[in-house]
Amino acid sequence: MRFKFWIWASVVTQLLTAAFHSLSFFVKPTPQNDTEKQLFDLVDNYKPDAGMGFHPSFSELFTGLSISFTLICLFGGLLNWFLAKRNPGAEIWKGMLLIETIIFGALFLAMLFFTFFPPILCTGLIFVFLLGGRLSLSWQNKQ
Repeated sequence: MRFKFWIWASVVTQLLTAAFHSLSFFVKPTPQNDTEKQLFDLVDNYKPDAGMGFHPSFSELFTGLSISFTLICLFGGLLNWFLAKRNPGAEIWKGMLLIETIIFGALFLAMLFFTFFPPILCTGLIFVFLLGGRLSLSWQNKQ
């Protein structure tokens, strides 16, 4: 397949993943029973000592990690969009796609083991599109 397909597919997937994931910052889940109510209360209000005067709740820690996921997808999508518009040489693309493939491949593995279906699917697609872009560059140069 053509290189541009893989790049634009990764841009769209990265930006959509960031957008979908950012929706979680505006929707607050509600507990469905007494056990969940107790769990939500602990997650929101229990603040263990993390050292050096830092006492975050688990909800605050989770939000920090969640924002990081949204931002890395946004950064990857905007970077690829910028590069696709500027059309740098193949060597720049090879280096950037190698870095992104490693990062998003590691992210995909983390999602595979620690999350649920939607982020697994999204990061898996991002990884496949980035890998496809990187491999299509190698194949174009051999022809």
